[in-house]
Amino acid sequence: MKQNIVEIKNLNFAYNNLLIFDNISISVPRGKITAIIGPSGIGKSTLLRLIGGQIHPQRGEIWFNGKNIPALSNSCLYETRKKMSMLFQSGALFTDLNVFDNVAWPLREHSYLPIQLLESVVIMKLESVGLRGAAHLKPSELSGGMIRRAALARAIALEPDLIMLDEPFVGQDPVTTSALIKLIKNLQHSLDITFIIVSHNVLEVLSFANYAYIIADKIVLAQGTTEELRKHHNTRARQFINGITEEHIPCFFPSRDYLQDLIGSRKGIQ
Repeated sequence: MKQNIVEIKNLNFAYNNLLIFDNISISVPRGKITAIIGPSGIGKSTLLRLIGGQIHPQRGEIWFNGKNIPALSNSCLYETRKKMSMLFQSGALFTDLNVFDNVAWPLREHSYLPIQLLESVVIMKLESVGLRGAAHLKPSELSGGMIRRAALARAIALEPDLIMLDEPFVGQDPVTTSALIKLIKNLQHSLDITFIIVSHNVLEVLSFANYAYIIADKIVLAQGTTEELRKHHNTRARQFINGITEEHIPCFFPSRDYLQDLIGSRKGIQ
């Protein structure tokens, strides 16, 4: 089995003629926690959608478990996706289903387990995230942290090889964030699952990720362990890691010269 579960090679992706990624390459080791960090709005969540095959690049390869995702047929992609899960920022639970049925949904959709065995699996997954007692509750009755944990239970229901987490700590208080980090580490260790975590919360993610990539300006600025990134030769990467900036706030969309906008007409601003 290959050491890297995901390999992105020379990837180019543009949306509405706006270049998002310019020839980036990323390797994700199997059974580890890899972080993708960078400023807001630079395409980190888009990268997860590319790995999942929801959108396709203009150029480059995205390998998962030895399969080039953009080259797969719809039927092959459907089968391949059974070995990956994604946890969205909102949790994306079905609001009309209780916690038990939310976790049971992928098992009912993708497996042929007998009812009694399926129910046992769901109970075990809920127990692993500390929500067995909340199985009967609807998402509207859960706290933000509980919603994240329920979504994690659903994500591990089919025991995937890869789980992608999109900003899992947004809107969470420090105690809940700490509990989620501990849960992710425990799941990775006990189930040997690979995690890709997208976040702009540097301190939280680097406290437990095995390896990280910093993406900005359409490219991979830096990569390495936490200590390697703190000492990286790239000034912008160090500034981002340490929360220090010596430059103006960047704009991610093309604009004309600042002085022209100040003294010129407003026709260009529509």
